[in-house]
Amino acid sequence: MRPATDPLPGGTAAFGPLDFQLVLLRRMADHQPGLVEDALRELGVPRAAMREANRRWQAMLHAPRRRGAGPRYRSVLGPPETLAERRVGDLTFEAMTWPVPLWPDLRFEVLTAPGGVVWNEWLVRAPGAHSPVPRTVEELLPWSCTVDEVARAFPPARPMEGTAPTRWRLAFTAPDATGRRGEYVAEFTWGLFQRLVP
Repeated sequence: MRPATDPLPGGTAAFGPLDFQLVLLRRMADHQPGLVEDALRELGVPRAAMREANRRWQAMLHAPRRRGAGPRYRSVLGPPETLAERRVGDLTFEAMTWPVPLWPDLRFEVLTAPGGVVWNEWLVRAPGAHSPVPRTVEELLPWSCTVDEVARAFPPARPMEGTAPTRWRLAFTAPDATGRRGEYVAEFTWGLFQRLVP
């Protein structure tokens, strides 16, 4: 169900949760086009709808009188499912989460610093949902793990700069199915594992 949101200029239909899922998929299509095609079929929308949702999202991000990220997510996704304070070092953040129907075991989390500046926005495991614990690199399947889960499975994982604002990378050493250890880089989009690079 779409929450009531303000239409975009020109009377365009409101941008809602389905559109936002398409935005997430648009970035993931760079690494996992097959999984994205399956997701589009599950959602019952054509590929063109994904491109259009991404175009509209970018227009919202770059509009001259754009909203802050917190109000933008609330207008698109509705009231957050959870709202809590989280401390990271000496800083206190507001953590908001929303369900994402495509991934029922995940939540979209937005961390905002004092003043409303977004510090992080990505997919995380839902409270109480089963969290995978991969033991070898073969068990790292696309869309199976979040950044935190891979970091916990293969410590000490080292964060690396992503290739785009919605991408993260972790470098780590891990065994393969034969027990041989190697150096790898895991690539994530919106916090969800996409691919492994030796």
